[in-house]
Amino acid sequence: MRSKIVITLGAAALLATGCGGKSDPSAADAKASASASAPAAMAQKLTRPAASPELEPSPSPAGSAPFSDQLAYELRSKTLEMADAPGRTTAQCPKTTGSKKGTKVTCTSTYEGLEIRWEVTLGDKAPWSVTGDYVSYEATPSTGILTRDGVARVLYGNFGPEYVLCNDIPKAVLAPLNAPSKYSCEPVGKGKKPTGYGTPVRATEGGPRAY
Repeated sequence: MRSKIVITLGAAALLATGCGGKSDPSAADAKASASASAPAAMAQKLTRPAASPELEPSPSPAGSAPFSDQLAYELRSKTLEMADAPGRTTAQCPKTTGSKKGTKVTCTSTYEGLEIRWEVTLGDKAPWSVTGDYVSYEATPSTGILTRDGVARVLYGNFGPEYVLCNDIPKAVLAPLNAPSKYSCEPVGKGKKPTGYGTPVRATEGGPRAY
């Protein structure tokens, strides 16, 4: 059970346990361009997804685990949220990561072997934390993730189609964050025929989107 990571509206915070040294700042990578290539023929029929899956990493770190492990666990959770589909995740932050305000550190997470770098900045102690053990933080991913199951879930859930056609979306693939990808889909309503034109899907921190 997840017990040491706490998310609040508009901010994130985690328990400052297992003190470590201050980490060296790392320069953020330039964001990927938002260019989208012309879609291929949409001959891929997406399977209708099952109910929303459990997307919490397991096991969660013990309360006495180092701060770096607590932070890594939270980034695994954020990676699964982007994918919106179950999958193997890992994450690693420098072992010397401490909870001091202003600390900047680069961490890495993976989803099914796909790597994402996170630029993390630690902030103030969370004001609602009576003991002062929780700290706020911001984490910016270097790229997004699209998953076939995540795309199917958002399209079937939002449009209620009879079926969905796409242009060969892989099971999981890295994609520009918050920008049109090279993958497009067309939800086809009951009794309707496909037009052959789709909407580009996007990777966001909250999961795949189509607009």
